[in-house]
Amino acid sequence: MPYAVPRPLLPRGLAARLASLSLHLGFLVGLLGLLLATAPARAQLNVDITRGFVDPMPLAVSDFRPARPELAQTGIDIANVIANDLSSSGLFRTIEKAAFLQTSDELAEGPRYGDWRAIGADALVSGSVDLQADGRMRVEFRLWDVLAEQQMTGLAYMTTPSNWRRIAHIISDAIYQRLTGEEGYFDTRIVYIAESGPQNRRIKRLAIMDQDGANHQFLTDGSNLVLTPRFSPTTQEITYLSYVNDTPRVYLFNLNTGQQEILGDFPGMTFAPRFSPDGNRVIFSMARGGNSDIYTMDLRTRKVERLTDHPAIDTSASFAPDGSRIIFNSDRGGSQQLYVMNADGSNVQRISFGEGRYATPVWSPRGDLIAFTRMHQGTFYIGVMAPDGSGERMLASGFLVESPTWAPNGRVLAYFRQDPADSSGQVTSKLYTIDLTGFNERRVQTPLDASDPAWSPLIP
Repeated sequence: MPYAVPRPLLPRGLAARLASLSLHLGFLVGLLGLLLATAPARAQLNVDITRGFVDPMPLAVSDFRPARPELAQTGIDIANVIANDLSSSGLFRTIEKAAFLQTSDELAEGPRYGDWRAIGADALVSGSVDLQADGRMRVEFRLWDVLAEQQMTGLAYMTTPSNWRRIAHIISDAIYQRLTGEEGYFDTRIVYIAESGPQNRRIKRLAIMDQDGANHQFLTDGSNLVLTPRFSPTTQEITYLSYVNDTPRVYLFNLNTGQQEILGDFPGMTFAPRFSPDGNRVIFSMARGGNSDIYTMDLRTRKVERLTDHPAIDTSASFAPDGSRIIFNSDRGGSQQLYVMNADGSNVQRISFGEGRYATPVWSPRGDLIAFTRMHQGTFYIGVMAPDGSGERMLASGFLVESPTWAPNGRVLAYFRQDPADSSGQVTSKLYTIDLTGFNERRVQTPLDASDPAWSPLIP
């Protein structure tokens, strides 16, 4: 689609290429991205994310230059969201704006690289924001390699003004990918259980928010207990467990329409639902006669298939990203441990052999790791291991840490942390994220207590 692009903010004589990039935003009114310019050779600036401990890259994010005075705050807000996104990853250290020697207006003619090196910046993000005649907002950004004195990438987006925050997340993803070589995870959402009320009458509601805690919404009113929400691969549906009339049932919630439907009316208790990677099936546990086994349901035909048939408790199943295998926990060996089987239920193999009990396993979107909860000697842990059980490593621990969920790039986990009861008997529960190094644990702000998080894929 033709699109008028202003003169690239490049040093004279530096070649630039322009290419159009269109993005479908689903619930958004529409978004166009244009590749503004890339250096003819790949810049040397990059972040090595393969080491156990990462020294964060110093990066400056300038306020986005407003084309008119009424857009000044929007330009500041966009820059702040980008800076918060990148610093939250633990891979980048954003430099305080008070140290900047060049203003956003002066950046219109390109960076004075010496000024940015003087304050210790390795990379620089600049941008602008404007309103078009049709009412749409145009947001442009540039990523500069301060050390090599060249532009690394640049994109422009057009959307409705109310979508500025999502544009900021998309820009953060583009910067993250350019500097690390891997997909970002900032343009995502987290669904979770919001908790309130006294401990013996806890109200639990389904809630959703952006991954940084913004745009918070309650999806249910708290009249029925809800647990274990999980996203579909398309991000448009959530599956969860709800107790209606004291009967637990697995439900589907459509985020576009707000409609809810029962997955099936089974004779036993159903729990721990999760989508298959293609979104066509839901895997869950069902208890019959005091015994819990793992089942799948085809969402198109509603056909149910039983995968395990064992007198032990089999639950918390999660597909591998290619759909070929399933991880679950079972006490069939005498204690609660992790097992892997083929997608048809064959070839069951135990993979956890450490001390204590293992639960809530979930396969990484990359396929290389399995996250889990481990309980040993009164302490809970969030850990990861390879699909064959090797390389077990603990990332977080506490009185109660549970329910890990992966960011879509497989580099960060979210989970909830519950503290011991206070003097009145009340407990608090909060959401946290941590990266695979185990050094970057951060709390995700929520208006109420929170548990059972589930991270969405990248929003289409």
